[in-house]
Amino acid sequence: MAEKVAKKKKSKIAQARGKRKEAIARATVREGKGLVRVNDHSIDALPSFIRQIVTEPLNFIEDAQRTKLDVRVTVRGGGVMGQAQAARTAIARALALHFGDDMRKRMIEYDRSLIVEDPRRVEPKKFKGPKARARFTKSYR
Repeated sequence: MAEKVAKKKKSKIAQARGKRKEAIARATVREGKGLVRVNDHSIDALPSFIRQIVTEPLNFIEDAQRTKLDVRVTVRGGGVMGQAQAARTAIARALALHFGDDMRKRMIEYDRSLIVEDPRRVEPKKFKGPKARARFTKSYR
């Protein structure tokens, strides 16, 4: 007796990470219903300016494709803006992996910081001063 075995179609999953200052973000892009979630919260829960930064890489996708992709981002460390920019980089890299080299080239042509991380970090404070470069002043009065 021959049985029909239903094969599940494997959905393509792309994972990438992004960094900005002390913030580290991991993004996962897979086929789904068009949900965008950051730390298990809907993207609509974020303030509008931060939402605009995080969703900027999604502007490279047509609306028909955008409704078929789920994007999940996990961000830790740093401040609010650092986390937003790290999430932006992670989403852009994951989309570039998902859609291929043409998408990557379009993103780099638009803004290189979408794909390439910013290597700048905070300079450590030294002794003989209140901050990294400033020095204590000496007063004789």
